[in-house]
Amino acid sequence: MPASAPAPALPISRRAFLGAGLSALLLPGVATAEGLAPPSSDLDAFIRNEMRTANIPGLAAGYARDGAVRFAQGYGMADIAQRKAVTANTMFHIASVTKTVTATMIMRLAERGKLTLDEPISRHLDFPVVNPRFRDTPVTFRQLLTHTSSISDARYYEIDFREQGRDAQLALPDLLKQYLTPGGINYSDAMCFTTVRPGAAWGYCNVAYGLLGHLAGRIGGTDMRELTRKEIFAPLAMDHTSWTIKDTPQLHSAVPYELVDGALVAVPPVGFPDWPAGMLRSSIGDFMKFVAASANGGRSGGVELLGSAAMAQMLEMKTPAGLPAWLSGQGLGWMESPLAGQARPNHWGGDPGVFTAVYLAPATRSGVAIFTNVGASAETRTAVKNIAHRLFQAAI
Repeated sequence: MPASAPAPALPISRRAFLGAGLSALLLPGVATAEGLAPPSSDLDAFIRNEMRTANIPGLAAGYARDGAVRFAQGYGMADIAQRKAVTANTMFHIASVTKTVTATMIMRLAERGKLTLDEPISRHLDFPVVNPRFRDTPVTFRQLLTHTSSISDARYYEIDFREQGRDAQLALPDLLKQYLTPGGINYSDAMCFTTVRPGAAWGYCNVAYGLLGHLAGRIGGTDMRELTRKEIFAPLAMDHTSWTIKDTPQLHSAVPYELVDGALVAVPPVGFPDWPAGMLRSSIGDFMKFVAASANGGRSGGVELLGSAAMAQMLEMKTPAGLPAWLSGQGLGWMESPLAGQARPNHWGGDPGVFTAVYLAPATRSGVAIFTNVGASAETRTAVKNIAHRLFQAAI
């Protein structure tokens, strides 16, 4: 275990955790975002019950409508051993929900005429990205955004670039060059690209989103982390949002947990080099501002995250070949799947000790987000979907 990794907490059994009384662990005076009313007792009880059923130690939930955050609340424990409650400022690792931010940054650059979605990405790179089976077919920004680039994560998963308890030491440009260029130490003709032509079929790809982040930095003139801080986080007053583990204050950090043989066990946070694909850490109080804008034609609180046309383009769903049955569409960054029988643009995220989800309802200019500090399971997925549906129903 790296020196920077936190020591594992003692296992907390499901029986002991629930016996402690999850309801008693909620601190309403602290948990609700400043300036927002607390939830109704019915909604509050519903969320707590879902947490009990799924054995979720800590959860943050939010609702936005018409460009404004209406609800942002913490529940349960950010740190069981320290009895630290989740608040609206608790920072969760949001995992692949990060991709919606990376996609938004690309769209901001496209709005400014810095790129076009259907141009070859090679114009902006200093190393080649070519599927060796289809050298005559360029990879485009749209393909990267929609998981149709033919870049594959197969080799990435085989190596497992995650580091325990600290940020990855491998720089993003080095990861990409080593993975995507012939002669790179991690390159494989058979595993780094699929056998289908770019643009022809869907295949979820983290490396593609790492490449988008690298491209955003090259086109925008500075690292995409700085671009997003300046152009997204600062205008939206997202003060509890960070791209790195080291810049996430322990005071505000949610400890990740896994359920092992019926016990909740604290696990180290993970860092990985393709940070644009899933390394963002944010609080529900912060991230709901981004959700509010995304659901409201790109605007929230007087801030224009994107123009309405660009935001609508992100949420325009297609059904490429190979789209899995659990999805009903793929947009630019955002996906679509049913929630209680209604198709909703959304994105989920999962890594060791975390499971997150964001859903939009553009027709009513509303959106919800749920962050948890426990790994994904059938029970947590059901609980998160139930809470998301109830938040839309509540229309706070």
